[in-house]
Amino acid sequence: MRWTRGVSVWPVGLVGGLRFEGPRVQDGRVVGFHTAWEPNRPFPVDMAGFAVALPLLLAKPDAQFDATAPRGHLESSLLSHLVDPKDLEPRAANCTRVLVWHTRTEKPKMKQEEQLQRQGRGSDPAVEV
Repeated sequence: MRWTRGVSVWPVGLVGGLRFEGPRVQDGRVVGFHTAWEPNRPFPVDMAGFAVALPLLLAKPDAQFDATAPRGHLESSLLSHLVDPKDLEPRAANCTRVLVWHTRTEKPKMKQEEQLQRQGRGSDPAVEV
């Protein structure tokens, strides 16, 4: 996070009914997102999965969260004012390591993960969760 110049992104574990959700990275660039819920959102990323550099935020004073955004689109409401998806900065070893989790005191529900696995699109087993 400390080297973020614009907007950095990374995977988040145990979220959205998956082992993890997060950016798909190819050749050091974000090329898409591993998510099950509304994958066509402009930025299908969890609130815990990004950081914004303060100079960028100060340079764009009109950028803010839209309190009227539909459920799950709050992140996109802010990020769409700050960065183009192609300019996202992947962190956490090019998004191959999960360093942030949604934690609860109950067993995680993995319904979305099971559904994606049946479709042959499950979470990358090489990503350490």
